[in-house]
Amino acid sequence: MSNSRELALASKAWPFEEARRVLKRYEKAPPEKGYVLFETGYGPSGLPHIGTFGEVARTTMIRRAFHEISDIPTRLICFSDDLDGMRKVPGNVPNQEMLREHLQKPLTSVPDPFGTHESFGHHNNAMLRRFLDTFGFEYEFYSATEFYKSGQFDEILLRAAERYDDIMKIMLKSLREERQQTYSIFLPIHPETGRVLYVPMKEVNAKDGTITFDDEDGREWTLPVTGGNVKLQWKPDFGARWAALGVDFEMYGKDHSTNTPIYDGICRVLGVPAPEHFTYELFLDENGQKISKSSGNGVSIDEWLTYASSESLAYFMYQKPKTAKRMYFDVIPKAVDEYHQQLRAYPTQDLAAQLNNPVWHIHGGDVPASTLIVPFGMLLNLASVSGAEDKEALWGFIRRYAPEASAESHPDLDQAAGFAVRYFNDFVKPTRVYRAPTEVEREALVELRAQLAAYDGPVEDEALQSIVYAVGRDRFDPLRAWFGALYEVLLGASQGPRFGGFIALYGIPETIALIDKALAGELV
Repeated sequence: MSNSRELALASKAWPFEEARRVLKRYEKAPPEKGYVLFETGYGPSGLPHIGTFGEVARTTMIRRAFHEISDIPTRLICFSDDLDGMRKVPGNVPNQEMLREHLQKPLTSVPDPFGTHESFGHHNNAMLRRFLDTFGFEYEFYSATEFYKSGQFDEILLRAAERYDDIMKIMLKSLREERQQTYSIFLPIHPETGRVLYVPMKEVNAKDGTITFDDEDGREWTLPVTGGNVKLQWKPDFGARWAALGVDFEMYGKDHSTNTPIYDGICRVLGVPAPEHFTYELFLDENGQKISKSSGNGVSIDEWLTYASSESLAYFMYQKPKTAKRMYFDVIPKAVDEYHQQLRAYPTQDLAAQLNNPVWHIHGGDVPASTLIVPFGMLLNLASVSGAEDKEALWGFIRRYAPEASAESHPDLDQAAGFAVRYFNDFVKPTRVYRAPTEVEREALVELRAQLAAYDGPVEDEALQSIVYAVGRDRFDPLRAWFGALYEVLLGASQGPRFGGFIALYGIPETIALIDKALAGELV
C-alpha cells in the first residue's frame, strides 16, 4: 500500500471519514454493478441556490477522497426532481400571473417564465448544469421526467405496486390521522389537465401494474404505474430512486434528517440496501433565517461569483459542514483570504498535513500556487482610499509595491483586483462611516505623519508596521484601540489590514495626504 493511501486511510479530514464509510460497504466483495454510485438530488422549483452547489461540491470532495483510498470506479449522478408538481410560484421569477395558471403541473410541463427554454424545469436544470459545468464538476445529469417516462424506473414502480402495503405501513406511521385517510405513495398525473393529483387510491393492482382513483371531479380513472403516468410522493421517491439506481451515498440537509428511516426503510422494502448518508447543517442569511431558493434570500451562486472566485466558494463549503453558517456578503472577503492562506501553506506541508488541507479536497490533490501577493481585504481598503473605479487603478499601486507583478504572471491578483473594486462599490462604499479622531488619536496621527515624513528607509511592510506600532504603544492600552482608530478615522471601516502593509502598498506620500485629510475633517 502506498504511503499516500495509508495516510488517507488515517486522515481525520471529514471527506476521508465519509469515504471510508462508503468503502466499508464493499470490504467483503466489490459492487456487482462495477462502481460506487454517489448521488445528489435537486428540487428545481426555484432558481438553483448556493446550497445546491454546496451539496455537489461536498459530494465531489468525498468522491475524490474515495479515489485516494480505493481503486473501485465511481459515478456521480445529479438527479433533478423535475416531475414534481409546482406547489407555489417562486417569488423571484418574472411572469408570476402566467405561472399561477400552471400550479400543480410537473415543472417540465410549466412554461418557462424567462422564455428561454421549453419549460420552467428545463430552465432551472440548465442553470444548475451551467454552473456545475463552469466549475468543472464531473457528473451525470438525470431528469426525473426522463427517468419515469423512459421506463428506467418501471421495474421499481411495479415492485412498489407489489409491495404497496409494506411501503404504506412505513409512510402511515409518519403521518397525522387526517392525512392517513387520503394518503397514497402514488401520485397520478391527470391525462387531461396534466396536473399532479393528490388523491386516495381506490385500487392498486399489482398483477396489472395499475392504479384506480377518482379525480377532483369524481371521474374514475385507471392508469399504469409505468411510463410516466404516475409519480411517487417525494419521500417514497427518495427511497425508490436509491433502489432503482443502486445509490451508495447521498448527503442532504438537516431538514431531511428525520426522514432518513423512512427513505432507508422504503429502499430496503424494495429489496436494495440503503445508502450511506451525511447530514449537513443549513446555511443562514445575515438575519439567521434559513436560505431558501423560493424566497431568494442569502447569497446566490451568481452573486458570489460576481465578487469572488468559485474556489473561495468551495473553501467556504469545505469548512465545518455540520455547523450552521451564516452566508451573506460579509463572509466573501474572509473566505478569499483564508483560501489563499491555505494555498500558500500547502507546498510547505508534509503529505499528512496536505491531505488535511482544504485545498487538497477543493482541487483533488492537483493544487495550484497562489499568486495573490496582496490580500483581498487589503485590496478592498486600497479601493476605498483611492476611490478606484476599475482594477487598473489598483494596478498602479500594486506595480509600485511589487514591480515584478503583472496581470499575466499573477492571474489570481488580477482577478481579485477586479472583484475588490466591484465589492467595494456595491457593499463598502454605501455603508462606510468615517469619524473624527479623539484628542489622543489626533496627537498619535500627527506623530505618525511626522515619522512617515521623516522616514527614508525601504518601503516594506515590517519596517512601516514597526513605526505604526511604536506610535501607538506609548499612547494606547490595549494597542488594538490604536489600530481600530486608524481603520475608523482613515478608512471608514471597523476593521482592516496590517497597517504597515497598507502604507507600503498605498504609498507613504499618499498615506500622509490621507492623514492630513482626516486631521482637517475632510473625510467625515
